[in-house]
Amino acid sequence: MRQIFLDTETTGLSAENGDRIIEIGCVELVARKLTGNNKHFYLNPGRDSHEDALKVHGISNEFLKDKPKFPAVVDELLEYLRGAEIIIHNAPFDISFLNKELELIGQQPIRHCVGKVTDSLMMAKEMFPGKRNSLDALCDRLEVDNSGRTLHGALLDAELLADVYINLTRGQNSLMMDAGTAAQNDIAVPVVDLSLFTLPLLMANEHELADHDKLLADIDKSSKGKTIWRVLETGHID
Repeated sequence: MRQIFLDTETTGLSAENGDRIIEIGCVELVARKLTGNNKHFYLNPGRDSHEDALKVHGISNEFLKDKPKFPAVVDELLEYLRGAEIIIHNAPFDISFLNKELELIGQQPIRHCVGKVTDSLMMAKEMFPGKRNSLDALCDRLEVDNSGRTLHGALLDAELLADVYINLTRGQNSLMMDAGTAAQNDIAVPVVDLSLFTLPLLMANEHELADHDKLLADIDKSSKGKTIWRVLETGHID
């Protein structure tokens, strides 16, 4: 199954109270390798972003004025997502916004289009209970480079999430965009037949034998003659 890492940026925190999506970023993974077949939309939400939201994503209301509205991109988005496993960090938040956008244009909820929705935040909480499991915290913990993330951005966050997910699922340390680079877990490990090799037998020299005998004598003395080699020699313990 195709895996799509999805993130959104919004005008605020509540879809039910009228906040809308302003950015959608999607990154495709097939056979645990990035394909480069990504989707990215900026959207005109028809309303201004809350001040606190602007501090998070930095996408100005002026910038979004000439961007398409959600109905203009919905067919392309749904076709891209169709049948895939969608992986989202804190999935209930993004899904609630996607479903509200779909509801406003008379479309069915997103679950009718995709194959599965996976919440990577819940995965992280199970793996690291009691710890911070934000995307930034996971990048630090799993050594994923997020130095370019000064503000939240849907496509960048989706790319970071893909790398975090691979680390969470222990598939490989990093993702490469180069199509010619195989994922570590896809590389066939050759089986070596040791019978084809003649292994050298190295004998101990005189000094090593003398040191060995001295060590055994010291152990034998400390155990008062009850060492296993004495038992094997005499057949009984004195």
